[in-house]
Amino acid sequence: MSDNTKIDFIYLSEPDMIKAGVTDMPACVDTMEEMFALLHKGDYRMAGPNSDSHGAMITFPESSPFPTMPKPTADRRLMAMPAYLGGDFQTCGVKWYGSNIANREKGLPRSILMMILSDIDTGAPLAYMSANLLSAYRTGAIPGVGARHLARKDSKVIGLLGPGVMGKTTVASFIAACPQIDTIKVKGRGQKSLDNFIAWIKETYPQITTLQVVESIEELVRDSDLISYCNSGEVGDPNTYPMVKREWLKPGAYLAMPASCSLDDGMSGPDVRKVMDSIGLYEAWYEEVPKPSHHVIPLVGMRFMDMIAEDQMDKSELEDLGAIICGDTPARRNDEEIIIMSVGGMPVEDVAWATKIYRNAIEKGIGVKLNLWDTPALR
Repeated sequence: MSDNTKIDFIYLSEPDMIKAGVTDMPACVDTMEEMFALLHKGDYRMAGPNSDSHGAMITFPESSPFPTMPKPTADRRLMAMPAYLGGDFQTCGVKWYGSNIANREKGLPRSILMMILSDIDTGAPLAYMSANLLSAYRTGAIPGVGARHLARKDSKVIGLLGPGVMGKTTVASFIAACPQIDTIKVKGRGQKSLDNFIAWIKETYPQITTLQVVESIEELVRDSDLISYCNSGEVGDPNTYPMVKREWLKPGAYLAMPASCSLDDGMSGPDVRKVMDSIGLYEAWYEEVPKPSHHVIPLVGMRFMDMIAEDQMDKSELEDLGAIICGDTPARRNDEEIIIMSVGGMPVEDVAWATKIYRNAIEKGIGVKLNLWDTPALR
């Protein structure tokens, strides 16, 4: 038995995470592609009996005898998202997700996230890290991974609903995947977020020659090569979710949808390819939530799960991004086909990007070393 029981780990603040490369979107897209290949091979585990669960969330009742208990207000989320990832990663970790829309009134982000990365052998902590940027970039990278395989190579026009953090990271990943992009059409709710987005584009992507603020979703979708809805809003009634209509889309359009979205019948038909970031994730979600599931989880993937349950669609119509990356399912087959991808987000993505950032930080001497113990008091 080894007597070296000392355990140190590193703490990475948000500025440390930036120094260690968390905002390097091309590298993040590469990392997510690597992660999807492992997902397809099965070299991963997440929570739940089928190892595909998004995580475990604390929910609050509408009314409670305890006046101090939080109410289930918009975006009230306390959630643990654990995962193990194999391959060259060989790590495990958990993202802790605290969220409340009222944070904005305090000048704070809606969500405040932290990540613990652990050694898979001992379970000892390797790093405790700020995870807001980690989470935003890994989520934003997924539409770009899809775009590498599913968008037309000559894509030039992005249509974006919601110019917030998710909108920015999605645009960053689209540009990483499709370097010919020169036009962005954007629709937002508030002038402040639009101004912020426009300033960010001008500073970060001088190759964007046309930046157009549009008034309607139809205008946003028409003539766009790459489309993404990154809006936030109340969940519950799919009639209130922003719509996509088949007639609005140009041939060859690719849609990546990480937020609430409603589809018309034409978009649900067999002539639109339906890709999931991971079919297993949606199957796990579908088992966990009340039905119809699209009322609870507003992603287009859940609309497809409801349709399959109601015999309006065959499960064979769903395609898996990992299978496409590994070449087991074809990527884009021609310049005409319309492809929609549901982006759900998974804890394995956090573990993948956290592992890369942790290794960068160790290599560059970034972060604060903290001691857990030299010798444990109990063993």
